[in-house]
Amino acid sequence: MGEFELIERYFKRPALRSPLGSGDDCALLAPAPGMQLAVSCDMLVEGRHFLPTIDPSRLGHKALAVNLSDLAACGAKPLAFTLALSMPLADEAWLEPFSRGLFALADEHQCELVGGDTTRGPLNICITVFGEVPAGQALLRSGARAGDDIYASGTLGEARLALEAFRGTVSLPASAFAAARARMEQPTPRVALGQALRGIATACVDVSDGLLGDLGHVLRRSGVGACVDTAAAAQLMLAECAGAIDEERRIEYALAGGDDYELVFTAAPASRDAVQAAARGTGTRATRIGRIEAEGGLRLVDAHGQPVRRTWGSFDHFA
Repeated sequence: MGEFELIERYFKRPALRSPLGSGDDCALLAPAPGMQLAVSCDMLVEGRHFLPTIDPSRLGHKALAVNLSDLAACGAKPLAFTLALSMPLADEAWLEPFSRGLFALADEHQCELVGGDTTRGPLNICITVFGEVPAGQALLRSGARAGDDIYASGTLGEARLALEAFRGTVSLPASAFAAARARMEQPTPRVALGQALRGIATACVDVSDGLLGDLGHVLRRSGVGACVDTAAAAQLMLAECAGAIDEERRIEYALAGGDDYELVFTAAPASRDAVQAAARGTGTRATRIGRIEAEGGLRLVDAHGQPVRRTWGSFDHFA
């Protein structure tokens, strides 16, 4: 099977909102009047971002999910994406479930494939996603202010727990491993929540490299500091996973595990009811885990407000 037959068979679809769809040298996108275009790009490399044992349909889902998560952090509505795919061979048994998982999530968010590239090489998936957000309403990393609450959406730490189970450093009951693995391989991008937080959140970032590391981007861009409650963080993991490990690991995995693709955002205390209404309206949990402070730096405290001396770093591809 050649390159163009591969594209025609597994990735060719009718155009929906794009004037051209895929097939020309460039895609054409037309955001609605008064909208700004939001663009993000993420790459997944076998052995670095996913294990060779992952189900191809889950990998197709995850490849798009990590990009949609960036749009969520911006408060943007998905429009379209491009796919650059490198693979050792054109394996139909792999391509069929991969494209099925990819398009199932794309259809859920009405996000259409409008172009890309394929080549032979190590398995590598690069997606560029396009979204739209009303002009001036994008959620940014630079808007946090002293006194703001800090929230985390959903649950945190399961992806790291699954990774440690694969590494053999923890032993999990079958149900806990299945739940953690699903969160690692098939994350849920919080697209609806991101849009619901427009006009409520003062700053936002998605959690890809670990909560503390990604929150650090907000602190630097906003010129502020933060205090994070480690006891609240320990409650963020799914109950069936949390029961399988001790509290110290729950805290570490929630704060520094990464690969969660949840949102960490800030909002004024006066907006607490609005935050919870946005969370309920989108079927997502939002947990208050700390506050923004005027003095720079990041402080960790326990349930009694006492300093926690231990710190964890975030994931760095080149460290």
